Amino acid sequence: MGQSLAQMYTHLVFRTKYGRPYIQEDIEPLLHAYMAGILKNMESPALIINSVPDHIHILFRLSKNFALAKVVEEVKKQSSKWMKEKGVVGFTWQIGYGAFSVSSYKVEVVRNYILRQKEHHKIVTFKDEIEKSMKDYNITEYDAKYFYE
Repeated sequence: MGQSLAQMYTHLVFRTKYGRPYIQEDIEPLLHAYMAGILKNMESPALIINSVPDHIHILFRLSKNFALAKVVEEVKKQSSKWMKEKGVVGFTWQIGYGAFSVSSYKVEVVRNYILRQKEHHKIVTFKDEIEKSMKDYNITEYDAKYFYE
C-alpha cells in the first residue's frame, strides 16, 4: 500500500478590509477557535492563531489533500460569515493575503512571533510588518492594494 507524506507549515496573514478594527477582545478568542475548527476540517491543523483588531496571523500545517488557496478561501469565507452572524456589522476580510512557508526548525520562532502580536504592533505597523516579510521572502512583485485596502 502506498503512502504519501507531507509536512508543510504555513504562516498566514490577512487583514480586515481597509484595516478596520473589527476583531475586538470579546470576540477574538471565539473567532480564533472557530478558525481552528475550519482548519481542522480541512486537515490543516492550526498551531497558533492570534490577532490584533485589524488583522490575523495563523500558523498551521497545510494538508497534503488541499491546495493552499482553497484552505485560505474557506477560512476567510466561513469566518466572515460567522463574524456577521455574531453581529459584527459590515465585517469583511481584505481580498489578498500573505502565506509564507516555515521550515520545521523555525516553527517555534514563528509561533512565538505570532504569540507576541499585541506587543509587536505597539511599535510596528501592519504595513511595515508586511513589507519586512516581503523582503525576508524575496518577494519583489506584489500589488500593495491587496494588503492595504
